[in-house]
Amino acid sequence: MKVTTVGLDLAKNVFQVHGVTHEGHVVFNKPLRRAQLLAFFERLDPCLIGMEACSASHHWARELSKFGHEVRLIPPIYVKPYVKRGKSDAVDAEAICEAVTRPTMRFVQVKSVEQQAMLSLHRTRELVVRQRTQLVNMLRGLLAEFGITLPQGLEKATGFAREVLDGSAPDIPEIGQDVIRVLCRQLLSTDYLVRWHDLRLQAVARADHRMKLLQTIPGVGPVTASAIVATIGSGRQFRNGREFAAWLGLTPRNNSSGGKERLGRITKMGDQYLRKLLVVGMTSRAIQVKVRPDKGDPWLRQLLERKPFRLATIAMANKTARIIWAVLTREEAWTPRPA
Repeated sequence: MKVTTVGLDLAKNVFQVHGVTHEGHVVFNKPLRRAQLLAFFERLDPCLIGMEACSASHHWARELSKFGHEVRLIPPIYVKPYVKRGKSDAVDAEAICEAVTRPTMRFVQVKSVEQQAMLSLHRTRELVVRQRTQLVNMLRGLLAEFGITLPQGLEKATGFAREVLDGSAPDIPEIGQDVIRVLCRQLLSTDYLVRWHDLRLQAVARADHRMKLLQTIPGVGPVTASAIVATIGSGRQFRNGREFAAWLGLTPRNNSSGGKERLGRITKMGDQYLRKLLVVGMTSRAIQVKVRPDKGDPWLRQLLERKPFRLATIAMANKTARIIWAVLTREEAWTPRPA
């Protein structure tokens, strides 16, 4: 019997494969060791392979595609309804095999090694930014216990750290001074790592054509542009800008029934990192408009006059997401419409 569809449940060492024919008859449902996986699919005739989208799924999708197979990645949340009962590798592989054949199923685009490398740069940057924030908070908290207040702002904290390492120690016991020196040294080292990541992202954004196009959009800088291209590539997997905004979780949650339309808060589904970058960028734009209304976008100025600040920034992020999709798919720079 010829296998036409395979559900592959990924793991670290032991994988589960579930194969069926065109009529739906089960041909195999068995575990495979990691070393056996590629050899197994190399012997198999080209077929449709479904996998849950995860950190390692893009690697395996690229490897299995070399054998002529059609590989589709499914968000795990869309596989769960096809799990019949219980939790095991065999049940999960069967559910994946069933879900991948659904005509209305939504799939995740397979990322290239270049996209994954770029995303690794973003993930490490996000890590060191969190560590830097933790160090500043710890430094400020310890100094407050001795009655020393550290002004708000990152520049104030790094400036204080440089002064301490230059010999200007606070008037506290020697043990406390040693602890403060260690924190200051670690803070400056972490701040250097953040700046290195920013410079690396800026260099990549200057060299990539699509990232340069995205940076023509107000509120989109090198970090946001590189993250978007690394995550969605050309953006053609989305049919329109509204679908991209919905994927980011920037559209209202629909709870309609009986012909009555009820729209709630945004869904916050999809990529949390991209959504955060867009909201932060639009928050910066909104602050600029409030400070300098004469130089801001008239539409944005009117929106801030009518709506609460946070609601307005979310609406701006929604609109920017649609503009991003249009810029990527049309491969044209953003041009503002005349007022």
